[in-house]
Amino acid sequence: MSTLPPRAGRRCHNSVNPLHSCVYFSPDLGEEFGKLGIDDARAAYFAARGAALGAVGAGAVTSTFYNFNHELVSRHLPAVWSVASPQAALDARLRAADSTLRRLLGEEAVASPEMAEAAGLALRAAEACTRHARPLYAAHADLPVPDEPHLAFWHAATLLREHRGDAHLAALLAAGLDPVEALVSHTATGKGMAPRWNLGTRGWRRTDWEAAVERLRGRGLLDDAGELTDAGTALRAGLEEATDRMDAAPYEHLGAKGVERLTELGRGYLFAAAAAGAFPDGLFGKV
Repeated sequence: MSTLPPRAGRRCHNSVNPLHSCVYFSPDLGEEFGKLGIDDARAAYFAARGAALGAVGAGAVTSTFYNFNHELVSRHLPAVWSVASPQAALDARLRAADSTLRRLLGEEAVASPEMAEAAGLALRAAEACTRHARPLYAAHADLPVPDEPHLAFWHAATLLREHRGDAHLAALLAAGLDPVEALVSHTATGKGMAPRWNLGTRGWRRTDWEAAVERLRGRGLLDDAGELTDAGTALRAGLEEATDRMDAAPYEHLGAKGVERLTELGRGYLFAAAAAGAFPDGLFGKV
């Protein structure tokens, strides 16, 4: 039995995760990887997020990232490791996180007692994360915790993000959603990335998207207008509930008061980052 209010862990995750994710939309990431000789944005993303796994090939990244076209991943991996080592990529990502958070939140927030408090709470939650069947989390869990509080917070947000993410992939598999179906159904909720962003970043073609729409219609999950049916809404809700169950341990470990405080702090930083332009316009939506 949970000791937390319903969906408290999910709300906490949703307040903290974007502080990790914003780095992948930051011009600072491209700048840092450009210094390494990696100018392609997709190559930089695969290297930045996949480097914790080591100098892996396309198969490992396609598996752990789930919703990217393997053809796209194969264009950049393992070739990117001949340009920069995984450690160089991790160092570049951390430098980008540093400059991005300083720019978005300001030096006062970065150096504040509240940032140190947020880092401590997030790291305490991450103590209860588990490695088994969570390859992307497990790889990041082997990385050292940065000394500076804002980077420690970003590191902890990374651990919590990948821990939940690995669990969510298990839920997607159990629900029988392939990579494109997962994207289409999430977009149909109104909470996922807009189709043009999915197609532009994940390497799928419009025909792939339309074929996935037809498969979901055939299962009774989408209607003729591309909206979720009652069955589709129930499936997506069930996915999140299953993910919540598999991701409960960090937030149960932190406790109700700690979860409430981390959610409060995370939301404050998220709103500040969003107001400072952390995310591109039109990123989320059904069209």
